[in-house]
Amino acid sequence: MKKKNHLSPPLPWTTPFIILSILTVHSIKITSAACHVDDEKGLLAFKSGITQDPSGMLSSWKSGTDCCNWAGINCRENNRVTTISLYGQVDKPDSYLTGTISSSLVKVQNLDGIYFVNLRNISGPFPDLLFGLPKLLYVYIENSKLSGSLPVNIGKLKQLGALSLEGNRFTGSIPSSISELTQLTQLVFGKNEFSGHFPAGIKQIRNLSYLSLEQNKLMGTVPDIFKSFTDLRILRLSHNEFSGKIPESILSLAPKLAYLELGHNRLSGQIPSYLGKFKALDTLDLSWNSFTGVVPKTFSNLTKIFNLDLSHNSLNDPFPQMNVKGIESLDLSYNNFHLKEIPKWVTSSPIIYSLKLAKCGIKMNLDTWKPAETYFYDYIDLSENEITGSPVDLLNRTDFLVEFKAAGNKLKFDLGKLRIVKTLKELDISRNLVYGKVPAAINGFNKLNVSYNHLCGQLPKNKFPVSSFVGNDCLCGPPLSPCKL
Repeated sequence: MKKKNHLSPPLPWTTPFIILSILTVHSIKITSAACHVDDEKGLLAFKSGITQDPSGMLSSWKSGTDCCNWAGINCRENNRVTTISLYGQVDKPDSYLTGTISSSLVKVQNLDGIYFVNLRNISGPFPDLLFGLPKLLYVYIENSKLSGSLPVNIGKLKQLGALSLEGNRFTGSIPSSISELTQLTQLVFGKNEFSGHFPAGIKQIRNLSYLSLEQNKLMGTVPDIFKSFTDLRILRLSHNEFSGKIPESILSLAPKLAYLELGHNRLSGQIPSYLGKFKALDTLDLSWNSFTGVVPKTFSNLTKIFNLDLSHNSLNDPFPQMNVKGIESLDLSYNNFHLKEIPKWVTSSPIIYSLKLAKCGIKMNLDTWKPAETYFYDYIDLSENEITGSPVDLLNRTDFLVEFKAAGNKLKFDLGKLRIVKTLKELDISRNLVYGKVPAAINGFNKLNVSYNHLCGQLPKNKFPVSSFVGNDCLCGPPLSPCKL
């Protein structure tokens, strides 16, 4: 609920004066506003480096007009341009820019913020012009095609408060001079192709609240440097080749850390019990590593966690009793658990949207499972268990389901009674006891596997391979054998 504004309205006798003052100020801006000639030249030079702008993102950038009124431009202090904010829209295919970043942008000397986000096709090396902008504080050049290595003297950008190069194609090691960027609160280098080791000099950047090196090719151990950080809230190191144990100094992040993402690495050893002290934790991802032993009992203290992914490790029973009031996303798949049933703290969640418990030793009748909420479910994976009964009642109460997997169980139901929502794109119920006919609605799927069941009848026209339907009682029609007349 928004707080009401309790400021008193202007007195009646003051209102005309205020309106007159606003009009006067506005008139002054209109008559005097004209951006600096250097700013106009620098911005038009940037535009000239853009070879494709299908959505007309820069269509208002015209010579002779006030550049302070151009799209994406903000001016302060004597009508000097201070920020450039150009954002591509991910859901619109033509919302991008193709070209390079002109070095003449350095003429815009009062820039304190550059935001080139989701422009997709901006190419070229790291823009050295950034070294010539003395007031620059914030740089976000995200999700484009910049490439090459970072300059070894990147540490000269000492005034920067935030640097994000996420989603580009940078290669090579992260320069050691990164340690000189001590004013940074955000360092986001994720989704590139950086190699080498974790830059230990990052420990000098003590003000960091957000550190992301995810989805690169970094290797070696994660250095034990985290005592330096008192304000870190987001740590993303997933999808690299880090090995060894979780460093003990991560414990010092417990008071404030909300996101700890270490999945898809080569980390090993036991999960530290001190992770139970991270009471501000929203997301914990330790998936696709080589962790062994049991999940610490201290996890019962993670009462505020929304997203927990421990899948694809070698973790053993018993799984601790959690005291979570509303889990949103849970994945415990492919460990050595024998849960026997879906945990009560999952069943009672009013906000869960993703439940993945593949090969978790679940032995229950799905008809008896009565979750508190089904409306929000997007993803369900109960594959490789010993679940009996029917999922029809459960799935017919979902409206946004994208993926349902339950291969390798003992589910028995009539496929024709399943209400298939428009959002459903993947269905895998192979190796069960499913019977009936295959509905025409499967044509809306991207992936389908109903093999090794008891389905019968002519298949609807479809795009799927033989492997999607093989091993049933009497299915016929393409891609299987023709139906007998």
